[in-house]
Amino acid sequence: MPNSVIQTPAWLRQMENILEELNEGVIIVDGQLRMIFANEALVRLGQYERSEVQGRTPDAIFSPEDLPYIMQQHELSQRYGRHRNEFYFPRKDGVKIPAIFSSRLIKGPDGQDYGLVIVTDISAQKRVEAQLRESNALLEKRQKEIEAELSLAARVQQSLAPRSLVWNNLAVEAYYGPARIIGGDFGVILSQGDDFLNLVMCDVSGHGIGSALLANRIYSETLHELERKPGPGTLVQRLHNFVYDRLAVDGFCFTMAAARFSQNGHHLTFAAAGHPPAMIVSDGVLRLLDSQNGILGCLADTTPSDSADEIDLAIGDRLVLYTDGLVEVFNQSHEMLAVKGLAKLVRESATQPLHEMKQTILDGVTTWRHGPIADDISLMIIELR
Repeated sequence: MPNSVIQTPAWLRQMENILEELNEGVIIVDGQLRMIFANEALVRLGQYERSEVQGRTPDAIFSPEDLPYIMQQHELSQRYGRHRNEFYFPRKDGVKIPAIFSSRLIKGPDGQDYGLVIVTDISAQKRVEAQLRESNALLEKRQKEIEAELSLAARVQQSLAPRSLVWNNLAVEAYYGPARIIGGDFGVILSQGDDFLNLVMCDVSGHGIGSALLANRIYSETLHELERKPGPGTLVQRLHNFVYDRLAVDGFCFTMAAARFSQNGHHLTFAAAGHPPAMIVSDGVLRLLDSQNGILGCLADTTPSDSADEIDLAIGDRLVLYTDGLVEVFNQSHEMLAVKGLAKLVRESATQPLHEMKQTILDGVTTWRHGPIADDISLMIIELR
């Protein structure tokens, strides 16, 4: 209730002009928590008349349920000499204005203890925080949607990964592992009756969603072209032309290796462009099959020829196709495994059963590599039995 007897102490009147100039609300209370001074900023914040706060105690403007908390904060201020807490300041119309209360005990020239309270309106900050929470909630929702979409895309891409199989006298072991949830490598193993077994391995530049979309489009076109039964050299040439004409993107390129087995697996036709050299192991001797052409898809003057290598195979021979994710890996000394290191792993495991050979190669690369996978990994091992 107002107390008309309370007068602003003389020492405080000398400071009024300074306190009135402050942008933050200022309250000075006496030992009975009566407001003996409130500056214009505080009165304006609460939309009160000065007479409506002068001499009042907290119970005159705060709701009864909040008084225990206010008294608790006052006790802390008394105990430590100063205190800071976040609460609200009640406006005359009942609106609760979020505020920071910074209190400090002071001793007046009259020897009495007083409390100096600075009230800082943080409404703008709270609005920004609310907007940030809303934005974060929307971002989290979108993130969950993206993760669900990526999970579905990953399942779709994994469903397209080549499976190990047996065709006539050939056995094929395959592996695919993306560096991220989805990647830019793909492989195709497609038989055409007893006439041909086609194997295609492709590595699209980049990682992530864009590369995966381009890889899937090239995958579809590869299957379409294989229906026409082209030789590996012609297949590589046609896919380059398709990408250059239909999917031209600055800086985009891809590499490819294509193999076609015929004569029950005893004859291999091989073509590659910009791809790491394939490896043939025969009687313990390892031979590299280099690409006949450069990278694909980026420039018209890089159109590959339709040339291909023709190779006769003997029982026990093994062909290894892979992407550069298996060779461009570094150890703790920053040394790259390179084709030479992979060739050593292939040669040392070439007498193992195919599935064991595949795992030995993957384990060897993992042992060499320092840090997480940096590129997609694809591997195919084919044996003539």
